Amino acid sequence: MLDNPRSPRVRAVAKLEKRAARLETGMFLLEGPQAVSEALTFRPNLVVELFATPTALERYTDIAQLATDAGVDIEFVSEQVLDAMADTVTPQGFVAVCHQFPTSVKDIFNDEPKLIAILEEVRDPGNAGTIIRAADAAGADAVIFTGRSVDLYNPKVVRSSTGSIFHLPVAVGANLADVRERARAAGLQILAADVKGGDLLEARNSGLLAKPTAWLFGNEARGLTDDDLLLADTSVSVPLYGHAESMNLATAASVCLYESAFAQRS
Repeated sequence: MLDNPRSPRVRAVAKLEKRAARLETGMFLLEGPQAVSEALTFRPNLVVELFATPTALERYTDIAQLATDAGVDIEFVSEQVLDAMADTVTPQGFVAVCHQFPTSVKDIFNDEPKLIAILEEVRDPGNAGTIIRAADAAGADAVIFTGRSVDLYNPKVVRSSTGSIFHLPVAVGANLADVRERARAAGLQILAADVKGGDLLEARNSGLLAKPTAWLFGNEARGLTDDDLLLADTSVSVPLYGHAESMNLATAASVCLYESAFAQRS
């Protein structure tokens, strides 16, 4: 059992909380039984190291079986070591080190997508991860991070996606103008989610949402710039029927993605 929280190996894993270490190594940190289970099920080749406390492994015997089937060794660690490795205050018994695996924008559009989410300067990791999860749930084909959006492999992005990063392609570091051109060449319209846009209900009733669509979501505080909006075919807003001043970005994105999913499947 690995039981020294100050050992070089433990420190190397813990360093992956920082972007500089992730850039240097090409690795990222994965925490918790759900995320580890998704990685072992969908992308086991990405798992480099897997650590678990004996208590956690006794509780989640399915993970032990998944690791065995994938040929991934599990190393036992003490609770103190797991605490030192993990980014969270109360880790849930599992930590893994995985290879990063971004998809190219070219490959995304070569696969003839019908629904994608574009994140332009989305900086909050919780929002970014939740949008990936919502896109996955809505059956979207891909997610693209453009501009200075948060690092896809930020531990909070990974946790907030609850394993969805292993289910659908995600491209990073893309240029929005280039993505626009590729989307149009692939036959997708670009709908910008903007508070000054047209009513989402009208877009639904007009049949607009049934078309192949790339939804464009902007920064949490500033939204999309005028230049960003010029790259879209039109802008759409989620109406507020109650007294809320605004809607969280990830919540609004979930509504937009599901409205498109409903329309495309009707």
